[in-house]
Amino acid sequence: MKIQAKNDKDVIKINDLSFNEIISIIERSREHVYRAVNQELISMYWEIGKYVSDKVKTEGWGRSVVNDFAQFIQRERPDLKGFSASNVWRMRQFYDIYCEDEKLALMTRDISWTSNMRIMARAESREAREFYLISAQNNNYSTRELERQMDSMLFERTMISDGKNRSRIAKNSRLIAFRDSYVLEFLDIPEDTGEKELRKAIVADLRNFILEFGKDFSFVGEEYRLQVGNKDFYIDLLFYNRGLSCLVAIELKVTDFLPEHMGQMEFYLEALDRDVRKPNENPSIGLILCTGKDDVVAEYAMSRCTSPTLISEYQLHLPDKAVLESRIREMKEIVEKTQNADGDNSDP
Repeated sequence: MKIQAKNDKDVIKINDLSFNEIISIIERSREHVYRAVNQELISMYWEIGKYVSDKVKTEGWGRSVVNDFAQFIQRERPDLKGFSASNVWRMRQFYDIYCEDEKLALMTRDISWTSNMRIMARAESREAREFYLISAQNNNYSTRELERQMDSMLFERTMISDGKNRSRIAKNSRLIAFRDSYVLEFLDIPEDTGEKELRKAIVADLRNFILEFGKDFSFVGEEYRLQVGNKDFYIDLLFYNRGLSCLVAIELKVTDFLPEHMGQMEFYLEALDRDVRKPNENPSIGLILCTGKDDVVAEYAMSRCTSPTLISEYQLHLPDKAVLESRIREMKEIVEKTQNADGDNSDP
């Protein structure tokens, strides 16, 4: 159907719309090309790694032979880049790590070679490698973003979070998208920062805040106003999560968690669901973000809470890996004791 423009202004609007659609086509095509090229590149490195690995096993190849190969490439084909001795040896290590794990081997094709190297070098278990491969793919992390997540011990923090929140997640599976703790070291603010200053710092660095929470989050507003009766109430931060199709209310507390915080959040979620939520959206989720919490107090506060709400801690510095690993061991011991107790109490 031909569009009849009334004036030059209308023609400009029509052209802008058409041009933006063309740009979208170009960007989608470029992304497809990049993914195809990257997959072929990783497949090539895999084949080279397999070849070198086989030679190491059957003919005793070592680093000296790989050095000779790298020099041969530089001499015969100086136009070929990325085949230094160290990189070829990494290809062999890459193949050796994933050759018996078809699931993870396929996943490595979906992220860059540099990101693969970061995961290979820093993830210490099969579970950690799978976690970061999935995270990098789903969130489209750049290598720098992936490094930041590994620096913040995202895998360890998620393991602890899933263990602590098991009962809440069982009641509402959507809560698995949230964690028991968040690291906000990128804000670069002092520990004694007030709530207003904390909120302003987060809004000023939304990119990194959303990176910490997950790229499915979109910012709706700060101090989001809710009018209930004749009074106004304000949510510190309101987000929308595309994957969960729901609003996410975040309340910031620069103190330890208190039971009354839960009542406040339940009130906000009720107001959001009655007056703001659209018919096609899921019920809103609440997150109380505080400096600390007593797990027993938090459990009591949440035990009769019917709203999908979690209580999480935040810290303004990168976590200590040894502390997190200790907490993971403690959590595993508790789970094992619980499972053993359940087994002892089962009917014969």
